[in-house]
Amino acid sequence: MEIKKGTFKKGIHPSYNKHYTSSLPIEIMPSPKEVAIPMSMHTGAPATPVVEVGQYVHLGELIGQAAGYISANIHASVSGTVKAIEPRLMGNGSKVSCVVIENDFQDAPCENVEKHDPETVSPEEIVKIIQNAGIVGEGGATFPTSVKLSPGPDAKIDYVIINGAECEPYLTSDHAYMREHADKVAGGLHLAMKVFGLEKGYIGIEDNKPDAIEAFKALNDDSIIVYELETKYPQGSEKHLISAIAGREVPSGGLPAQAGCIVINAGTAGAIYDAVTEGKPLYERVVTVTGSGIKQPRVLSFRIGTNVNEIIEYCGGLTDDIAKVILGGPMMGPAIYDPNVPAGKGTSGILCLNRADAHIEDPSNCIRCAKCTEVCPMGLMPMYLGAFSQKRNFEKCDEYNALDCIECGCCAFTCPARRPLVAEIRVAKRGVQALRKKRG
Repeated sequence: MEIKKGTFKKGIHPSYNKHYTSSLPIEIMPSPKEVAIPMSMHTGAPATPVVEVGQYVHLGELIGQAAGYISANIHASVSGTVKAIEPRLMGNGSKVSCVVIENDFQDAPCENVEKHDPETVSPEEIVKIIQNAGIVGEGGATFPTSVKLSPGPDAKIDYVIINGAECEPYLTSDHAYMREHADKVAGGLHLAMKVFGLEKGYIGIEDNKPDAIEAFKALNDDSIIVYELETKYPQGSEKHLISAIAGREVPSGGLPAQAGCIVINAGTAGAIYDAVTEGKPLYERVVTVTGSGIKQPRVLSFRIGTNVNEIIEYCGGLTDDIAKVILGGPMMGPAIYDPNVPAGKGTSGILCLNRADAHIEDPSNCIRCAKCTEVCPMGLMPMYLGAFSQKRNFEKCDEYNALDCIECGCCAFTCPARRPLVAEIRVAKRGVQALRKKRG
């Protein structure tokens, strides 16, 4: 297996704080008494419930049908009786229709499970299996994977890249998954390569995960090239991973496929392999429960729809000086005001911070030091975007390419004035989108 090195320009080096869980194995959390499975935990249209209250459902049974091309199927993560179909609060503060299932703890499987041989399955079958299994990106974006693997007849894909960078501070679930299931990740990569008729596949892993790199080396697979990437944030951004590995640039406003590349999260690759070889839909995933505000940090495999509060309690509960709970990592994850929400397909982390770690200094006036520009991986000028956003000058925000912002947080992290630049640029992006819509 060939090992190469790579990185991208700019970026930052925050305190990674992965020591809480970086050496921990994946632990299987017992399934809960009840799951509330959201019909919208993916990019695109919410799924339509196809079960009724009082109905018995099997483990892995379809309970939500994709409601459009960009949508995803939803499956039961336990066997039991449908208790309710009702709106439930989500981590982002919205309410989403959920299928609530009372667990009978039998894990009674579906009878119509189809297993396929990865050597003989066709490219068309692979995409269809992924679609039926409801697989979405597990890195956080939750884009339907079958759509990603169907870029259109005019697209020429040269690279399929597994994203094993996991550059967000604190998070280690991808690291643990690659270390323990390198064979499944590689198997998922080979299936994606088969879709595009490629002989070589690529895996990008930051160099702070040497044991994961060694796990892939041990496979002795000459068709896979592993890139040992510099540990730098946001190395795991699709656009910057493509730059580091393929040396290509995704066009402004474009998709990776327009640069001839497909990027798949490591956990997603494992889910692809399980769907094809075991007929297993995406009804469980791995999450990092970590930080100074949790009593027993853990890396857990949990059933989709498990309440975040129950996951926290399984990890010993919160510390007395808890100040903030974040779904995801500290750079891009949203803080939640109530952990009584279901964990979904995109829940990569539950980060619990005490008062000292959660403290944010009050912002002061911008001093035009341009440090935000120096670190911006997209080559933007965040100080100006923030200022234009404050003045609601969305024409200027458009002129300064606000929509190219990936909201990685490098600018806010490095700003000595502690300006809330990401929040300001989010407002700018919404304003630019409204402006363009008005223009027609």
